[in-house]
Amino acid sequence: MSVNLSKGQKISLDKEAGGALSKITMGLGWDAVKSKGFFGFGAKTETIDLDASCVLFDEANRPVDTVWFRQLKSRDGSVVHTGDNRTGAGDGDDEQINVELNAVPAGVKSLVFTVNSFTGQNFSQVENAYCRIVNAANGQEVARFNLSVQGAHTAQIMAKLYRHGGEWKMHAIGENGSGRTFDDLIPVITPHL
Repeated sequence: MSVNLSKGQKISLDKEAGGALSKITMGLGWDAVKSKGFFGFGAKTETIDLDASCVLFDEANRPVDTVWFRQLKSRDGSVVHTGDNRTGAGDGDDEQINVELNAVPAGVKSLVFTVNSFTGQNFSQVENAYCRIVNAANGQEVARFNLSVQGAHTAQIMAKLYRHGGEWKMHAIGENGSGRTFDDLIPVITPHL
C-alpha cells in the first residue's frame, strides 16, 4: 500500500515496500489548468512543459552529476531519465527517472528530484501534479507526494532519496522555487541536504 506523504515527512523506502528495493522509478505527473470558456464554450488547455531532474550529491553536499532532459543518463549509468514530455498530456506519469539503487556510487549520499517549468508558466497554471516512487521490480507504488500547490513559483524541490544506516530513505521536501532548470535551484536545495 502506498504512503501519501506530507511536506517534510520522511520514510524508509525498504520498510514501506516490504523489503529491500533495488530499482525504483520516480514518476512526475501533471495537467495544465483548463480555462473556462464563455457559457462552457471555447474552453481550452495550454501546454505546460514541466521537467523532472535528479541531482546527485556527495558527502560534502556538492553536486557530482545531474540527470535531466539534456543529459538522460548519469555518468555511471545508475540514474536514467526516460525522456522529455513537453505538454503533460495523457494519464499517469508524464516523465520518469529510473534509479538502480544498488548501482549508485558509494560516494553519492543523496539524490534530489526537482521539477521546473522550462517554458516559464507558474504552478497556478498546473493541476494534479505529483511525484511518486514505484518499486520497478513489481510496479507497486511505494510513496506519493502531491505537488499541486497553487502559486507563482516556477519550480519545486520535490523530494530527496538519501542513504541512512545502510538503507535508502525518502524526504518529501516540497520547497517552492523559481527557475527554468535545476541549476537555478541549487541554492534552495543546499539547506535540505
